[in-house]
Amino acid sequence: MKTYHSFLFAVLFAMTIVSCGPKPVDQEEIANDSISNESAEAEEQRPSPLEVKDGTVAGKAFKVQYGSPAVKGRALWGDLVPYNVVWRTGANEASYVELAEDMTVEGKTLSAGKYSIFTIPKETGSWTVIFNSEWDLEHGHFQYDEENDVLRVEVMPEWVEQNQERLSMDLENPGLVIRWEKLVLPITIQ
Repeated sequence: MKTYHSFLFAVLFAMTIVSCGPKPVDQEEIANDSISNESAEAEEQRPSPLEVKDGTVAGKAFKVQYGSPAVKGRALWGDLVPYNVVWRTGANEASYVELAEDMTVEGKTLSAGKYSIFTIPKETGSWTVIFNSEWDLEHGHFQYDEENDVLRVEVMPEWVEQNQERLSMDLENPGLVIRWEKLVLPITIQ
């Protein structure tokens, strides 16, 4: 009987020590935290940071999201960004715009919604600006399908002396203005 009590005492003592120790680790929770931290770190380390501009154009809610690449001393036009080929107009995933209401772009109606935005740069003359219904494209122009184009307009680029290192898309007069290197592409939106 004494041995049984000693055994029972030893078991209870061991259980008390284990229950007072650290909580068991939830491996799924660690994995989720790890994924969240990796995503946040990857987002911070993107060579072309993700930019979001949220505001109004012609008094209507308007948002644009894009990856902002840098020139980094590279030859852009006709080289990194070829002429006469659809360009994702940004880096990484497709850039997109979101309109809360119907608007006119270069005089043509674009219904409220989300649209990826692409351009076709040209060595001379106007550039083609494309609004495509497939807005959530992970690989930009590699997934582009012309059949999903909702609107195409022609916009005359301007070339300036001042160099802009990072691509930007700003909500300003006359609507949406794209700048990169010496390019200024003013898209009239009302």
